[in-house]
Amino acid sequence: MDATQAAGWLPLPAEHVDWLVCSGYKWLMGPRGTCFLTGTPEALAGLAPLAAGWYAGEDVWDSIYGLPLRLAADARRFDMSPAWQCWAGQAPALELLAGVGAGAVHDHDIALARRFRDGLGLPPGDSAIVSVPVPGGTAEALRRAGVIAAVRAGRLRCSFHLSTTEDDVDRALAALSPILAAAS
Repeated sequence: MDATQAAGWLPLPAEHVDWLVCSGYKWLMGPRGTCFLTGTPEALAGLAPLAAGWYAGEDVWDSIYGLPLRLAADARRFDMSPAWQCWAGQAPALELLAGVGAGAVHDHDIALARRFRDGLGLPPGDSAIVSVPVPGGTAEALRRAGVIAAVRAGRLRCSFHLSTTEDDVDRALAALSPILAAAS
């Protein structure tokens, strides 16, 4: 299961999947370059470590030199040499998420998305991501208003997370409302 769009704001059904993998740069608030893998012992036993190196050793500093390479028994045996700079940013992000708690993060994100949906006259939803069709030029208008959002293939995609406030939602609505009104 790829949990990249869920880890960090939704509960994960890790006990119901063989493998769970996710990137850290989205909802886990880390820089690009971090990722996570876990799995049941049976599922992990069936995977061959293709790029195992010194960091995949059972005891990293004991298995760094000499053969045979003694791989870790758990998912760490798939680790490659870490991109230290990425993890310097990922570690505090994980601490923040753990401190706030998945339930509180979920409630915060959904409340902001619902505020946005309500401001656009849309029915309530249960996703922290809201996507709506928009006319050309929307991305630039939002950027001028200080709103960071993606416009792809004629659709605005807004994602609401811990770094987003109600004021941010209101600023996005203030910038977007005249654009959508003119397009109708």
